[in-house]
Amino acid sequence: MGDRPKTMATYPIPSPPTSREVDAPQVETDQAVLVHVENLSVEFKLPRSSPLSRAPVIRALDGLSLDIYAGESLGLVGESGSGKTTFGRALVGLVPPTAGTIKFLGNPLPKANSSVFRRLRRQLQMIFQDPYSSLNPYMTVGQIIGEALVIHRLGGDPDARKVRVDQLMREVGLDPKHATRHPHEFSGGQRQRIGIARALAVEPIFIVADEPVSALDVSIQAQILNLLVMLQRRHKLTYLFIAHDLAIVRQVCDRIAVMYLGRLMELADRDALYASPRHPYTQALLSAVPIPDPELESGRKRIILQGDIPSAAAPPPGCVFHTRCPMAKDVCTEVIPQWRRVDGHGSERWVACHFA
Repeated sequence: MGDRPKTMATYPIPSPPTSREVDAPQVETDQAVLVHVENLSVEFKLPRSSPLSRAPVIRALDGLSLDIYAGESLGLVGESGSGKTTFGRALVGLVPPTAGTIKFLGNPLPKANSSVFRRLRRQLQMIFQDPYSSLNPYMTVGQIIGEALVIHRLGGDPDARKVRVDQLMREVGLDPKHATRHPHEFSGGQRQRIGIARALAVEPIFIVADEPVSALDVSIQAQILNLLVMLQRRHKLTYLFIAHDLAIVRQVCDRIAVMYLGRLMELADRDALYASPRHPYTQALLSAVPIPDPELESGRKRIILQGDIPSAAAPPPGCVFHTRCPMAKDVCTEVIPQWRRVDGHGSERWVACHFA
């Protein structure tokens, strides 16, 4: 994709710059590509309304192309129903692509039921959105965290695995003495820490964090975000960070991709995106983010989008955003805008708009 070097990463994974700070992330231009996605599409067939009718098809993803670089945090934002979670699940093999390619470390991602993928599974992990439903209520915390060690035959004998589980619990801020408790005995924030420890157990290099703080209280969100940033530095992790809160994404991510109805609208460096959004949808999203300054907030112009996001079973022709876009013209209703690189003032920027 684009003008990036085509050389893919090989083991060992290059470490991110040690000087990168949380409040001022920087993406090095010579970083190796960890995940390469090209023209990715995912479709789901819904049940037929009658035996003679055709099964309706929902196109959750429609021709996505992007690169994720080793050591970075790529934020993925958009309204509910835009396909963010489907994209994340596809990258870790939980959803099979209908078309397109996903390459991990330069090699096509194998089918999820293959022996090759089972060996690759420990490199790709996911932190789920709901800390209440993503943990088995019949297992203890020690069993939940240690299950992956047993499956992948890591950690040695049971005593050594227990030591590893205790270490993981301490690392995410939990007391190892509570390893015999069940998930219902923990708060939401503690359950999310359990999910993070489970993802870390097999020492992955790429983690999809699917709205990991959206179900938590605001006071707990900052703790979990700080934990994720600390773990990224310590373990040299690469994140795909899915969220709908742009303020959170700005805090933890290097680059940000904006999705709408299964397609990418814009992709840019964090600071460049917030300073000068190019796509009308990105501009509308950012206009809704409050600024903690009464004078600046009172002088801002809000962009109010009319209507709701269309159905993925019947997306609009042309640009899928044209039904709500304040800048839409005739060409937008007929021609799908190309996903192209534009002038980013020194940083990489991609946009899908006829007039950007």
